[in-house]
Amino acid sequence: MTKIYCDIADKTLFKKFAKKNIVKGFTTNPSLMRKAGAKDYKKFSIELIKLSKNKPISFEVFGDDYQSMKEQALEIKNWGKNVYVKIPIVNSKNIFSGKLIKELSKKNIKLNITAVYSFEQVKKIFKILNKKSKTIISIFAGRAGDAGKDPIPQFKKSLILTKNYKNIEILWASVREPYNYLQAKQVGCQIITIPPSMIEKINKFGKSYNTLTTETVNAFLKDSIKSKFKF
Repeated sequence: MTKIYCDIADKTLFKKFAKKNIVKGFTTNPSLMRKAGAKDYKKFSIELIKLSKNKPISFEVFGDDYQSMKEQALEIKNWGKNVYVKIPIVNSKNIFSGKLIKELSKKNIKLNITAVYSFEQVKKIFKILNKKSKTIISIFAGRAGDAGKDPIPQFKKSLILTKNYKNIEILWASVREPYNYLQAKQVGCQIITIPPSMIEKINKFGKSYNTLTTETVNAFLKDSIKSKFKF
């Protein structure tokens, strides 16, 4: 079963999607937090945690060096039992976060390792993890596809590597369309994180081709009428 997480920081939408049974958890990132208007990172995050109904939720460190990332990680992990600390696999200078990941994992801190793209990166992470500690590895499928790379082989190899470790979950990140959910299920991802608008579309899965055709033609007709086209 592939669990659906909601990739969101907007408080109004967050409250709405926390009530949905289809949503099993949440992910955030600094970009989503900024877009949602967060100024005080901790205060804003605590408000989201209160709305989360104890579903897993990930908050990312925004430091760019070992010490600041460590300090932020140790702070974030105390915000709630359902909180995962999100650590980017490298910093902005492409320095591997392995030392920090290993240290936090050894302390049994729940981690979400993010901005991962390749099986080679997954292997580096896997090697240093405490296998008894809960860890999510987020592979960015959509952004890989945008660069002309097929992410599916990376998922398949990563899932084979981690299949005997129930505490390590592979997450399909950077969704581009609702169909990605079915792809994530097909390869066996434990989690996929999806924007709110696409979760709404997944709820409508199952329409026939004929229905889709009729709806499409009707949409074209409505726009034509509204536009009052003339030859």
